[in-house]
Amino acid sequence: MNLTATNAVLDDAPVNLRAVDGTIRALGPDVKAEPGDEILDAHGLALTPGLVNGHGHAAMTLLRGYGDDLPLMEWLEDRIWPAEAQLTQDDVYWGTRLACLEMIRSGTTRFWDMYWHQFDIARAVMDSGMRASVSQVFLSFPGAPADARPEAAPEGLDRLGEFGPRVTPCLGPHAIYTVDEAVLRVVAELSDARNIPVQIHLSETEDEVTECLTARGCRPTEFLDRIGLLTPRTVLAHGVWLDDAELELIASRGATIVTNPASNMKLAVGKAFRYRAAREAGIPIGIGTDGVASNNSLDLLAELKLLALVQKHTDQDPKVLPAAEAWDIATGVAAPLLGGTPLRVGSPADFLLVDANAVEMTPSPLVDALVYSGSGAVVQTTVVDGVVLMRERHIDGADEVVERVRAISRRIRTS
Repeated sequence: MNLTATNAVLDDAPVNLRAVDGTIRALGPDVKAEPGDEILDAHGLALTPGLVNGHGHAAMTLLRGYGDDLPLMEWLEDRIWPAEAQLTQDDVYWGTRLACLEMIRSGTTRFWDMYWHQFDIARAVMDSGMRASVSQVFLSFPGAPADARPEAAPEGLDRLGEFGPRVTPCLGPHAIYTVDEAVLRVVAELSDARNIPVQIHLSETEDEVTECLTARGCRPTEFLDRIGLLTPRTVLAHGVWLDDAELELIASRGATIVTNPASNMKLAVGKAFRYRAAREAGIPIGIGTDGVASNNSLDLLAELKLLALVQKHTDQDPKVLPAAEAWDIATGVAAPLLGGTPLRVGSPADFLLVDANAVEMTPSPLVDALVYSGSGAVVQTTVVDGVVLMRERHIDGADEVVERVRAISRRIRTS
């Protein structure tokens, strides 16, 4: 199906957009619909790229508000892991559907996910209409799911590759403290052999760093480099305890860092991500919400404001991370590996229609308003692959998703 969006505004000028087979074929003031096109009247709304959520655990919407106000390891060991042990494949599907619903409503068109039951995650992505990089997860502790063991990886990656172009397979070893070195080396070999990305938690807490120094005689980034897991295909989540030498090493290897400010602040991990040092080193930088259980929200615009403000506050410099830079991070421009979709002919037809005249946006310039004033509520329409997923804040099937998740949540929190 072909789509023509009319009466939009881009860079303060009228613009139309025509998508053919999910690709932007024409963009400009004189673009016209062809016979048979679906017409999307923007009614003067601003046209923007979709947002990219670079790190999360989508199905953890099931655990929203469960274990609030606890330290990281107590939160994991006493609340999250026991509840997760009860989750079925169907639970993960519906939890992911709820996450997709929330992300569509707040302007995210692509996300990176790390969770088990990856085929049910991929199915949820396809049914929602979004794009996602879905992990073949690796865990080494006793009782880890069978699909998180290294012997399951080749078949798992093959199956993920069968879901279609909106699902991108990747490798997801959880962290250096939950995955054995031998398994991490397997991940590095698979990434190299198949030329696919790896996403991993890194240096999220001070304890992770000190334990790595004690056990291995080096810091976590050096360890990843030693075993071949620090490459241009690597996405490092968090990275709040990285020192100067590690930042230089990451930059030299071409790896990407995804910062997750709300989750880190809520779990009180003790530091803010060193944005200015990372940017000066030349590291590609993305932003993520992390899972809802440690954030409570998947609104990437809310996350973006928090990122900009915490950097200014930490560095005691209001010039750090200006709005235009923050917007480039949210749309994937600052981290090409994450798969952002710019508004240009030939790009995937993933875009938003945003109410630039909303009360909370007026009278700021659009990008400043989106970074500092707006929230996901200003997103009126979300389009992915040339398909309208949300039109004027309405998403088909939303009520069923919400009811399914409520029922699952009641079960796993009372068992």
